[in-house]
Amino acid sequence: MTMTRSRSETVVFKHPFRIASIERLLPAGSYEVITDEESMEGLSFPSFRPVATMMMVPVPPPRSSSVEMVTISSIDLFDSREPMRWRPEGDAPVDLANHRGMAAPNTDIRRTLAQIESNAKALRGRELQREPELLATPAKPLVGALPGLKGLGRDLRIDACRGIALWWIFLDHVPNNVGSWLTLLNYGFSDAAEVFMFVSGVTCALCYGKARSCEGWTGVIGRTLWRSWDIYVAFLMLTLACAIMVYLAGDGRFADQSNTRILLEHPGATLAHAAILQYHPVNTDVLPIFVLYHLLFAPLLWLLLRVPNVTLGASLLLYALVQVFGWTVPAWPNSVWFFNPLAWQLLVVLGAWCVTEGKRFRPWVPSRTAIVLAVLYLVVSLIIALSWRIQPPETLVRQTLAKLLYPLNKSDLDPLRLLHFFALAILAVWLVPRNWRGLTTPVMRAAIRCGENSLAIYCLGVLLALASHLALVDISEGIAMQIALSLAGILVMIAAATLLSSIRIKPRQKRGKYALSVGNSRNFGR
Repeated sequence: MTMTRSRSETVVFKHPFRIASIERLLPAGSYEVITDEESMEGLSFPSFRPVATMMMVPVPPPRSSSVEMVTISSIDLFDSREPMRWRPEGDAPVDLANHRGMAAPNTDIRRTLAQIESNAKALRGRELQREPELLATPAKPLVGALPGLKGLGRDLRIDACRGIALWWIFLDHVPNNVGSWLTLLNYGFSDAAEVFMFVSGVTCALCYGKARSCEGWTGVIGRTLWRSWDIYVAFLMLTLACAIMVYLAGDGRFADQSNTRILLEHPGATLAHAAILQYHPVNTDVLPIFVLYHLLFAPLLWLLLRVPNVTLGASLLLYALVQVFGWTVPAWPNSVWFFNPLAWQLLVVLGAWCVTEGKRFRPWVPSRTAIVLAVLYLVVSLIIALSWRIQPPETLVRQTLAKLLYPLNKSDLDPLRLLHFFALAILAVWLVPRNWRGLTTPVMRAAIRCGENSLAIYCLGVLLALASHLALVDISEGIAMQIALSLAGILVMIAAATLLSSIRIKPRQKRGKYALSVGNSRNFGR
């Protein structure tokens, strides 16, 4: 049974600070923080993970004498604990006198604020005295120190890309769907799968990197095991749900097309192979590969924080060996996995490497040379990809070349697909900056919600694609029906993501207010 508890603590900030979710500068002082945590099941040791964090902050002027409870991210709170080394452009100096009426659990807050202000006045204008002995002695590096994974708050582009990729995957999973012309599938060598894999590597590095900073490697291992178990259970439940839908449809064609006939005819043996990740119904292939990746992400992160370039080089070497020797992982009843984990690991490792070593190559990405090469490659791939699907562009491409390249090996992540994704990523980083205003539009906010609930929305998308296929066969295969089913499916995904976000946040906000009133940490059973 999952246990929850509310933990209260007083955090002291010695300098004015910012929190990513609060768009203003907060004064130095003591702040009450309420954190709701839930137990992590399936572990041999007691471990809790934060699920909601609230902080008492002063209300902005003109009501700055009162306080309010604001929901924040525990990761943003951790980032804000470090003293500010620079003043953001446009921020005015903070007048501490405006906040001396702020109510807080710490009764000495006024005395603390006055002391900090007096110390700051005494230090202003003083020149730093340097000792000659210290200047002559070189600094010694800390042995065993690891680089931190620091950021300026959550990058909304990550969740937006993942949410859009989930929409594209749903549209591509519906056979002969006109909606697939809104995705990457028909315009180049790669598709939404590459985007989803790379962004997942970035997300894992950010989340597990912050867990290492806050909880140590024990917390990282616990979180990776917990997430891997979540995906494993979701895969088994999705397998059963697909089989039930096909059985209720009563059409043998769907059993063959969805690879569920063997499950319906031999459920015992098939479920046994599904339990060891060797049997995958159609469109569920992504989940088993992420079960493995999350299991192995703790040692991967350990290597990336110590020898990042060597780790990326080993990943590239494994990818090259797969391309040369055709290495794969066995599956049942087919011989191989649709997504070969030995090849697709490169995108996950590359995404995590970009988090740890991104500052070194980031100036090169928007360079004119990189953008020109990316555009040229995308144009060539567009012409070739269109020649596979429609007749006119074949006059621009030699037919022998088109047949030589088609079809690209998606299972082993063909190098041309990989290069196409790199070109798309370069243009995306150049065209969409971190503070892009479009991220606040309703469509992008809906994509962000889907990206924040990626596991549930992916499973829902698989079921919606199967249901849409059944509807197209049984009702109508017309273009109007395809458009209606595509729009309805995406709207259902958005509604489900919004509901999941609401369920996850609102009850914990109420528990946080209750915990503030009683002032104690309590355990709750759920």
